[in-house]
Amino acid sequence: MSADVILIDDEPHLLESGKQSLELAGLTVECHAAADGALMNITASSPCIIVSDVRMPGHSGLELMARALAIDPQIPVILITGHGDIPMAVQAIRDGAYDFIEKPFAPGSLVNSVQRALEQRRLVLDNRALRDALTQGSLLERSLVGKNPEVIQLRERIVSFAGTDADVLITGETGTGKELVARSLHEASPRSKARFVAINCGALPETIIESELFGHEAGAFTGAVKTRLGKFEYASGGTLFLDEIESMPLDLQARLLRVLEERSVVRLGSNEERSVDVRVVAATKEDLRGAVDRGSFREDLYYRLNVLTLSIPPLRRRQDDVPLLFAHFLTNTETRLKREVTRPQPGDLALLVAHDWPGNVRELENVAMRFALGLGIDFGQTNSLAIGTDLNGMPLADQLAGLEQLILRRTLSDCGGCMRQCYERLGISRKTLYDKLRKYGISQADEDNIG
Repeated sequence: MSADVILIDDEPHLLESGKQSLELAGLTVECHAAADGALMNITASSPCIIVSDVRMPGHSGLELMARALAIDPQIPVILITGHGDIPMAVQAIRDGAYDFIEKPFAPGSLVNSVQRALEQRRLVLDNRALRDALTQGSLLERSLVGKNPEVIQLRERIVSFAGTDADVLITGETGTGKELVARSLHEASPRSKARFVAINCGALPETIIESELFGHEAGAFTGAVKTRLGKFEYASGGTLFLDEIESMPLDLQARLLRVLEERSVVRLGSNEERSVDVRVVAATKEDLRGAVDRGSFREDLYYRLNVLTLSIPPLRRRQDDVPLLFAHFLTNTETRLKREVTRPQPGDLALLVAHDWPGNVRELENVAMRFALGLGIDFGQTNSLAIGTDLNGMPLADQLAGLEQLILRRTLSDCGGCMRQCYERLGISRKTLYDKLRKYGISQADEDNIG
């Protein structure tokens, strides 16, 4: 197991005292009396940070830093400097040093700097791991992102169903990604070279949905000036996705059942049956069995559709996937905006994992977009934190940071942006409030209301 800190100093008593201070803080330390050999086991994936004196015989701390940053430009290097070295240390910060500590220093100064550097290092490695996870694996894994067992099982079922021509029913709450699952099923099937055609049954008026699905001949009704293919014919050879199938009127459900059984359609205004070679994937956010019992959905159609079923878990049941999905949406946003966006801090991730996500993956995508635009972690009107939620093994400090950020945002919002009301309600000083808002990148205060 690698050490948390690589400590280099040519003065034995300083090396020993630094080692003791760090070990008393619960950190593991690997000591070196010179720069040579100190980086022998350091790689771009090493979780450790480096603390080095600047002036040493042989190679200096600056030379050591340059070699370390050549291995990984984001590895934190803390330099220990004498008073006369301050201008040089400032330049070192510009050159990539994480921090510098001036001699003589209190043990707490070293420990605090090291702990912050280790947190930064962990965040860098976590973000890299998330990015790697998004670029590895199959096309299906990069499309349906997640490592939760339910998501893994969903991908396995998609692969299993893809080779058949049987119709499929997809169930899931609003915002879980039912169309994405349907597209993934189509792309994994032998029909992938043909069209994927989607229609939302709940978004079309009853007066035109029949024409949209089955087509019409010229003159079939007022305004039908020319023949039009319906979605079944247009999707022939490929896949037809019927979203919100529960919204389809009962009389059209009877026609749909016949099409599914006969694989032929009759356009409005025609008596001619036309064969269609189409796979139908239907989706619903409702309990269709309950709809059957209420009389709003045909029982025979329910059994015709409910042969192969793909069930999408809500995001609250796969909160371990939230950081990965958030990184996925940030990467997509980077591509769209054509610029690099800021990555979340540990406190941000704690907020994300603890949120209950009533809007599911669609809500997470919107939060990621706002974050990429510099608005921080903003849940809008659904800002709910599930206290007691298992935050996926996150350190206590990260969980507390997430909770503190949420409290600040809520209080500032409740106070209408008035800083005085906010810090008085929280029982903290104005400076403390400013410092915390700056720490979390919260800039919602109304300057006219500072008071």
